[in-house]
Amino acid sequence: MQTKSILAQADVINVLDAAQKEADSNSWPVTIAVTDDGGHLLALRRLDGAAPFSAEVATQKARSAALGRKETQVFEEMINGGRTAFLSAPLQGLLSGGVPIIVDGHVVGAVGISGVKPDQDVQIAKAGVSAIA
Repeated sequence: MQTKSILAQADVINVLDAAQKEADSNSWPVTIAVTDDGGHLLALRRLDGAAPFSAEVATQKARSAALGRKETQVFEEMINGGRTAFLSAPLQGLLSGGVPIIVDGHVVGAVGISGVKPDQDVQIAKAGVSAIA
């Protein structure tokens, strides 16, 4: 039987806190979503000033990163590069800002950020991931 690492609640809080610290240090009002490896929401933190819409977008970015096992920026670049058929994939968060959390070579979850420019969303997500990966 195989075993796998999972995100504990303490890990999720560490990810949220590290991502928020990055966002706060730049005065970026964002929403931070953390999912498990199956894309199921474990936590959501909407910072002051973040648009209500960003809660759904951040969640979908995290879900897509977890299920796709790669950064959502890859999907966005694929679509922008002309592979528009990928828009029919059963994923909704195909924009930059979703980053998988990889432990020992396996995806254990993902972080999704929404609320600022795409590269800033990615910066915040990677700061969150770096708290445990």
